[in-house]
Amino acid sequence: MKKALLYFALGTVVSFLINYFFYSSENIGLDIYYAVAFGFAWGIAYYLDTPNFTLPQKLGLSFVAMGVLVLIGTLIFNLELAIPSILKFSTVFVAYYLIASFRGSKSLRK
Repeated sequence: MKKALLYFALGTVVSFLINYFFYSSENIGLDIYYAVAFGFAWGIAYYLDTPNFTLPQKLGLSFVAMGVLVLIGTLIFNLELAIPSILKFSTVFVAYYLIASFRGSKSLRK
């Protein structure tokens, strides 16, 4: 769990810094929200990367996490601005497991 939180924190900070310095949108709150979505995806992907979770459980929990992101984004901003957080989340989630698939253990934990 500690490493999952570390992945979340590092993913959030790196994503925010990249967005802030290279894309520099005019809405800092939106940049923070998208960075948290990015970090949340890395943290959840790492947390679920154990044999304790079946594939349907991993998919279900990732959909729940995306739903939470959309709900929070809709409450803070609007639905139109919340949708890109799903794209960031799902892209990172798929990338994590794609990278893991190249390893013999099919996991990034080992």
